[in-house]
Amino acid sequence: MNYFISDIHGEYDLFACLLEKIKFSDSDSLFVLGDMIDKGNDSIQVLKELYSMPNATCILGNHEYDFLKYYRSVMMNATSDFDLILKKFQGYFPNDRGILTWELIDWMYDLKPFVNTDKYLGVHAGAPLEPDGRIKPIENASIEQLVYDRNFKNINTFVNDKRTVLYGHTPTSYLNETGKIIRYPRESGIGYSRIHIDTGVYLTGVLGCYCFDTDRCFYVNK
Repeated sequence: MNYFISDIHGEYDLFACLLEKIKFSDSDSLFVLGDMIDKGNDSIQVLKELYSMPNATCILGNHEYDFLKYYRSVMMNATSDFDLILKKFQGYFPNDRGILTWELIDWMYDLKPFVNTDKYLGVHAGAPLEPDGRIKPIENASIEQLVYDRNFKNINTFVNDKRTVLYGHTPTSYLNETGKIIRYPRESGIGYSRIHIDTGVYLTGVLGCYCFDTDRCFYVNK
């Protein structure tokens, strides 16, 4: 099964509960659409878990991208004392007990800003659209648009593509008050044009994921 989740935001315990609820196994695939870090208390624990999962594909969210901007600014003026530099980066996550490693930083640095197949397109925030709703070549999109844009926040945004677009970034509770995942049917009535999967865990206490193969949503809450 192919599962999609976004905006875990350091909620390691809820994330572990969600994996248990869906009975996630080695034969499944997990796609994490950014914002694994910040807000919650266990950002680095979330990263460590995902890093250890060979069947998890993670992409950049705006929070990872912001950390990497900080990383680049520090490294531009770095000394040779890499232990001291690592402590500076660990200080970016004050609740994580200094468990951030260079290995995890390198892994974050290599994250891509989208995941793309013939069936789905996964981004953190937005995608460039033509006036008729067609998605422009995603390879040409700027990282800033992919991680910051909120063009999918508008419920009337029209997507005309054979793929289903899955995304997070904006909590669904801003749109439906429940924080549940939102599925937008195609005009043909067959399948979905886009699926909004950020359940706003830091606002609602609810973390959810979507199974692409069965069209089922799963939730756990504090």
